[in-house]
Amino acid sequence: MTSSSSSSSRKRFGFQFVELARRWRRALDSRLAQAGLTDATWAPLMHLHESGDGIQQKELAVRVGLDGSSLVRLLDILCTQGLIERREDPHDRRAKRIFLTPDGRRAIRDIQRVLTKIELEMLADVSDADIAILSDAFAKISVRVQSVLDAQQEPR
Repeated sequence: MTSSSSSSSRKRFGFQFVELARRWRRALDSRLAQAGLTDATWAPLMHLHESGDGIQQKELAVRVGLDGSSLVRLLDILCTQGLIERREDPHDRRAKRIFLTPDGRRAIRDIQRVLTKIELEMLADVSDADIAILSDAFAKISVRVQSVLDAQQEPR
């Protein structure tokens, strides 16, 4: 690969990455909607599942990328649907901890089944070796992105 094609690829990478992520999410949302799951419900449930039961509400908000009040409304919906329950934090009376219910665990299995199917479909032309290379690159990019975010949070 020449340095000019490498440079050109680097210049386009961010836009391509963001565009692909947007389209990937739209495809997931569409397929999950066919299974009766909205992006407002499946993403927070998956974050809760991945984080483990008992995560604090404010930590879930950070992981999902929502402000506290938006998450509260969403958690109200998930509680009403019987997918999660809120419990008092035994170490902090002001905080709530979030737990999946048995129905929430069933919903996770449904979500995982749909995600696995569509991800296999979308990655059909990508080899395991390419996936490993991408995963390694994503890990490196993630570290750099976090350092940029951390630097933005530092007081000036």
